[in-house]
Order: sequence, then structure tokens, then C-alpha cells
Amino acid sequence: GTGDGGTTLALAPPQLFAQQAAVAHAVYQPEQRHPVEVTAAQQEHLVQWLSRRLERPLTVPHLQDQGYELVGGRLLPGGSGARAQFMYQNAAGQRITLYLGALDGAPLETFRFDQQGPVASFYWVERGFGFGRAAAA
Repeated sequence: GTGDGGTTLALAPPQLFAQQAAVAHAVYQPEQRHPVEVTAAQQEHLVQWLSRRLERPLTVPHLQDQGYELVGGRLLPGGSGARAQFMYQNAAGQRITLYLGALDGAPLETFRFDQQGPVASFYWVERGFGFGRAAAA
């Protein structure tokens, strides 16, 4: 070990990304009045705005098959630039979030499962984008 000092620096980009996704989920998931910055009603604006900020063309993943409707999204800071968070909710009021952003130099096919306390997150890389999906464990 290297002592207490650099523990976060020791995390590989995928681990760090998964951790950031879990933290962002824990912060915004309980919000009743302001869960998102831009609502699903303005989905086209949301996608254009976040695509511009992340400097990549974004599409909003559809999770209706799993019973989740888009609530909306927000812009967040990440380790090396802007990140987007999309929030979804099902009929029972359970929420999941997708956290994504450009991850240059990440292995092309990465998939991992992570658990940070009460939040479980999946992490994967696709076409230079890192994705983190978080939900209550």
C-alpha cells in the first residue's frame, strides 16, 4: 500500500467512473422537486444541449421495456470533463440513473459491477463513452 494519501488516484478509470456514477445517483435519486435539470418533456433540447457539452452525439437510451420512463437529465462535472446523467422512474416510483461521458483511452469492451453501500452500479464502455447505470441495491 501507499498509505492513506493517494487512494482515489489508485482507482482505474472504470472504477472511478463507476464510483462517480454511484455518488451522482445517491445525490439526485431522492430529490422530489428537482431530480433533473431538464425534464423529459424537453427531450430534444436535453439531447442537443448535453451532446454539445459532452462534445459527442448523444442518444437517450429507452428503458420502457424494463418498465422505466425517462424523468429527464442534467449536466454534471466528471473527472476529466462534462458528464451527463439521465434519470428514469418506474410505476412503483423506483429510480435508476445512467451516467455517461467520454472516456478517452478506455479499453473498448469493459464491463464491471460495483457496489457502493446501498447503491449498485454497472459500468461499461461503448464507442469511447463510459456508461454507469446505478440503482438501489
